[in-house]
Amino acid sequence: MLAIRMRTRRRKAVAFATAAALTALAVPALTATPATATTEPPVTAAATATATAANSAYDSTYYKNAIGKTGTSLKSSLHTIISSQTKLSYSAVWDALKATDQDPNNSNNVILLYSGVSRAKSLNGGNTGNWNREHVWAKSHGDFGTSTGPGTDIHHLRPTDVQVNSVRGNKDFDNGGSAVANGGGSLTDSDSFEPRNAVKGDVARMILYMAVRYEGGDGWADLEPNNNVNNGSAPYMGRLAVLKAWNEQDPPDAFEQRRNQVIYDSYQRNRNPFIDHPEWVEAIW
Repeated sequence: MLAIRMRTRRRKAVAFATAAALTALAVPALTATPATATTEPPVTAAATATATAANSAYDSTYYKNAIGKTGTSLKSSLHTIISSQTKLSYSAVWDALKATDQDPNNSNNVILLYSGVSRAKSLNGGNTGNWNREHVWAKSHGDFGTSTGPGTDIHHLRPTDVQVNSVRGNKDFDNGGSAVANGGGSLTDSDSFEPRNAVKGDVARMILYMAVRYEGGDGWADLEPNNNVNNGSAPYMGRLAVLKAWNEQDPPDAFEQRRNQVIYDSYQRNRNPFIDHPEWVEAIW
């Protein structure tokens, strides 16, 4: 009887591994789907595993000095890896976002981060009805502005509706609040902003990328997540516990993976490691 149970367990393990491998092969690394206000990502461990498997090719090359590490050692290794990058001017960000955030169903449009709306690339600017360049890590948190460096790093710069961007302002991220007009399901209160469900993980991974990339050794502030809101001009962004939960709830999807690849291939030549390995969030924090 014991032998039968052991054979049954082995068969189940083999079947699970085979299914996982087939799922990973089914994910097109450069195929994007629109992040609309009505699209909700699957909240499953399998989805996170698939995202990881889809980018494992970089483990033996780009990430080779980080593999197998955890905690501060992993964070330090990733910082060294991703700090090698090409830097853009703030004006060059406009054209970069038109490529990184292109609507996969309409090459003339971009997908707006918080609202999920598809809007014409030509409508970039500062007026009502336009889209502009949102610093997901608010530029006042560390006072880096729009100078070349963290202020122009497109791993955390995204197209957003001008008015929704204004509502977000420089608020920290947290759960709760009232609905944001034309915000696609985003919520806000006096001291925090909660993006729509479909991009909660995107926001978390952008914030944590910034915390690893900018450690204070290159003339910019040492950016770090914490569990506070109302961080003001301090180089902190909260809440870390909520960001970690969002990373788990909303694994990287095809749109986010494609975006990471376009930035790597065509612009900055560095990657957001938490898109390739979302499990590294828990390994560090």
